[in-house]
Amino acid sequence: MTDYQIFTADDARQFALTHGDTFRDSDKLEAEEFGDGNLNLVFRVKNQHGRSLIVKQALPYARCVGESWPLTIDRARIEAEVLLRHGRICPEHTVKILHYDAAKAAIVMEDLGQLEILRSALVAGKQFPKLASQMAQYLARTLFHTSDFVLNGLQKKTEVARFLNPELCLITEDLFFTDPYCNHERNSIHQAILPQARELWHDETLQAEVARLKADFLSKPQALLHGDVHSGSIFVSAEQCKVIDAEFGFYGPVGFDVGSLLGNLLISYAGQFGLQEDTDVREQQQRYLLAQIEALWQDFASEFSLLMQTQTKESSFANSSYQSFYLQQVLADSIGYAGCELIRRTVGLAHVADLEHIANEPLRARCERFALTLGRQLILQRYSLTTIQQLLTLVRHLQLPD
Repeated sequence: MTDYQIFTADDARQFALTHGDTFRDSDKLEAEEFGDGNLNLVFRVKNQHGRSLIVKQALPYARCVGESWPLTIDRARIEAEVLLRHGRICPEHTVKILHYDAAKAAIVMEDLGQLEILRSALVAGKQFPKLASQMAQYLARTLFHTSDFVLNGLQKKTEVARFLNPELCLITEDLFFTDPYCNHERNSIHQAILPQARELWHDETLQAEVARLKADFLSKPQALLHGDVHSGSIFVSAEQCKVIDAEFGFYGPVGFDVGSLLGNLLISYAGQFGLQEDTDVREQQQRYLLAQIEALWQDFASEFSLLMQTQTKESSFANSSYQSFYLQQVLADSIGYAGCELIRRTVGLAHVADLEHIANEPLRARCERFALTLGRQLILQRYSLTTIQQLLTLVRHLQLPD
């Protein structure tokens, strides 16, 4: 870390000028630090002609807490290499990485400022008809091409070792699978739903199933995951969808990435009860979200199946019965991890605007109870929900609690 120092705006400006292949020495560059994330510094560097790049630097601690929570800056390498790898597989839907400096733990990437962050757009009631199909393509291609269907044993084990990410994975392990199910000091629980949170702490049936999901997260390196596919890590427009922020990447269960996105769409569904006062507008947005959930899984399953049938290199995995079993297991895993996402975003450390922006506190509490109830049912019923249509039926029949 001898060459490492925390960037100032001037450092970011010089870094982008030197490594971005976008600016000229004669350009007048401005750098603004605008990141609102939990871990890193993020700068937008732009010239007088409006061209811009993003500079992201990993801090040696969690930004949201401070130096009392130290973190490895190697996460910048993980992020850069995951996005570079995914970008070669699916460039249409992966942010473009222009340069990575290991010593400085800094990345230069394209600026997606012309797009919207998906979470903010969904909170505002916006719709993107190509979201599901484009994200399904990203997930199917990146997960298949980094899996045992394509890589031989030596390649796969080498890749697993290269993308070990113990510190960031530990954050996921704690925040996703542990903290919400006990009275942990990191949890953030609104007073009105404290009774429901306490029920989680004593629900041994639920905790046993969460333990099974956590065990798979720890020990099932199926593919190179993004590791944090939530609606704040996706930029969208009417025509385009791109994924950013892959510092939680590692080799894990395919269903974790798929389930994380499903869970975030379901969180948006739950939040609509409190975000939209007009019943017709709310119901229309919820219908859109359920349609996107259905299309996301159907398109993912279709593309992943086609890839298995046509591009599998390992002869043992070319068996059609095995491929059907594999995809069914991915669906069950995805449903379970979606349930975990609903619960952890409601009572854990990292809350989201889909619920937090509901101004009416009693109504917000009802939406949070809906999210907790749905999350529990998804985890417990993940093997009996054998089609995405059965999941959607469950959601439609679930009433907003009093």
